Amino acid sequence: MTKDVETVEPNVTVQEAAQKMVEQNIKFLIVTKDKKLVGILTEWDFVKKIAAEEEFKERAKVETIMTSDVIVITPDTEIGEAASIMAKHNIKKLPIVTENVLIGVVTAMDILAAEPKLIQQISELILMTKKTKPVAG
Repeated sequence: MTKDVETVEPNVTVQEAAQKMVEQNIKFLIVTKDKKLVGILTEWDFVKKIAAEEEFKERAKVETIMTSDVIVITPDTEIGEAASIMAKHNIKKLPIVTENVLIGVVTAMDILAAEPKLIQQISELILMTKKTKPVAG
């Protein structure tokens, strides 16, 4: 689990969020308001928005493209259950929350590092070529 998670407010411009992702060399930002989880912004969110619109406006806000129905887990969720949730929903990141307050994020790579026996399950997720739309992450 990563506890030092990069976050962004929902009213930040998409351009500012993208710049932060590039500067930090990260693939997602957790969107928070008053320290409460309100969404997740991923590379996929940018791709969907750019593909859907000919012009990607500089003033677009994160809240207009973020995934707001975020699948989350709690600190007591077992690692195997987290892996199953990722596989079921075709996602690679799970925010960890307590009372909707962000505690950290667990990624597919975190699970691979922690549980070698889950390599097969996560490998299938990473290599999945499903044409289904991810819910988040």
